[in-house]
Amino acid sequence: MKSLNELKRLITENEIWRSVFRHGYADTPRNRVLQIISNVWLHLHPAKVREHGTKIRFTWCMGGITFFIFLFEALTGILLMFYYTPDVNRAYADTVDLMYVVPFGRFLRNSHRWGAHAMVITVSIHMLRVFLTGSYKPPRQFNWVVGVFLLVLTFLLSFTGYLLPWDQLGYWAITVGTNMARATPLLGHEGPFAYILGMEASNDIRFALLGGTSIGAPALLRAYVWHCIGIPVIASALMMVHFWRVRKDGGISGPL
Repeated sequence: MKSLNELKRLITENEIWRSVFRHGYADTPRNRVLQIISNVWLHLHPAKVREHGTKIRFTWCMGGITFFIFLFEALTGILLMFYYTPDVNRAYADTVDLMYVVPFGRFLRNSHRWGAHAMVITVSIHMLRVFLTGSYKPPRQFNWVVGVFLLVLTFLLSFTGYLLPWDQLGYWAITVGTNMARATPLLGHEGPFAYILGMEASNDIRFALLGGTSIGAPALLRAYVWHCIGIPVIASALMMVHFWRVRKDGGISGPL
């Protein structure tokens, strides 16, 4: 026992260990706070949580579940990138190979797909819970707006993923969605006040989304970049702000 204690002391009481682990693990209120605020990831979260914030019947845990689904989607998405080429001549064939040739490929693709559906459901329920409990009220108005942006980004992630298999379902879903963009106020050439900015079919928001006036290779590439890089990066940054604001605004709001 004495030798084990000496070994522990040699490991933990040296400059290298203390440069990495700045605080000990003594179970005291002060150390609990220090372990949170001195950690690059944990400091985004509150050091203390009120009792009502731990009750599932109040929080529903939808925010946390949505975040973990996002991490799951990121992991499965990275694995899918190994077997997919964003090219109109290869995309559908790669999808078929993934389903019938790649070991566990069907499971991987369906896991990503159903995870996307689950994320849309959980983030919607989370927003509903926040609304029903009045958690958007002062001083949390800013974080509510951040949450709305995250909701929109979740829908955009689901939308951009539709085109990637380059099948009939994805093609016509993107056709309908981008045709709706033509009616965007100011930015769509068929929308209200489009003349103010001189919007035409060759320079409006639909053209920017598709990289042209019709769905083709540029549209697939843009959907791929936005789905795999652009939107996840923006969403990750906003989630960090979202978690940080929960702490700054006093933790999870209490029941009405």
